[in-house]
Amino acid sequence: MQIRLTSSFASWIKFGSTNSVRVSSTDLASFFTNGTFFCHSVTRHGIMASNCMQEIFFGIAILIMSVVVHEVSHGYVADILGDPTARFSGRLTLNPISHLDPFGSVILPLLTFFTTGFIFGWAKPVPYNPYNLQKGKYGPGIVALAGPMANFVIAIFFALFVRFGVGSFSPFVIELAAYVVLINLLLGFFNLIPIPPLDGSKVVASFLPYNLYQKWSRIEAVTTQYSLIFLFLFVFLFFGIFSSFIQLMFSLLVGFSF
Repeated sequence: MQIRLTSSFASWIKFGSTNSVRVSSTDLASFFTNGTFFCHSVTRHGIMASNCMQEIFFGIAILIMSVVVHEVSHGYVADILGDPTARFSGRLTLNPISHLDPFGSVILPLLTFFTTGFIFGWAKPVPYNPYNLQKGKYGPGIVALAGPMANFVIAIFFALFVRFGVGSFSPFVIELAAYVVLINLLLGFFNLIPIPPLDGSKVVASFLPYNLYQKWSRIEAVTTQYSLIFLFLFVFLFFGIFSSFIQLMFSLLVGFSF
């Protein structure tokens, strides 16, 4: 299959070819953007192209490994701070099977991909006992912050790979690396939203004065049971703003927009 993605390409790109293609960063941006658009376009018309299937497969695989690293980071930091719950539960492993959530790791990523073009989801939360943690009220906040920070480290590492790998690796490899950046930025910043039970709620709580911390903890306990409603409201009301922010951060890291 051959398809001209953009007029700026000097040659045809053959999907499925083993031949690497050297392109500039400008052409790579066009490849990343228009290639993704092509996948979504043919899917909406009822045609599942092979490169689109690859995008879904690799996208979900990247998401799963990213959320696994996110959750394991929570567990490792909790263990360092004195709580071995995650270790005793067998959750300090990068084996995805130990962390997969049927809805958050499989069904939701497929739904978000076909409805919004993004791939998003979650894994089973790593358990920890806040009463075992050192650092007082700061302990849960430090544990919570570990997950998003792990995602940001991954995003920065692969952003550097994208910036310095153009011309040395095939566009397909660079596109996969760019997906890693995008998905980890989404995970990191989304989890920092201060809505229970997201990590941002515990991070905010750790910086509050003690009297406000107690009130926040009570509010958190009550609102957690309605968390899905609050999250859907946030996505419905602020998705455009959040998406623009992610685009900005992605552009700053890799040098082009998705």
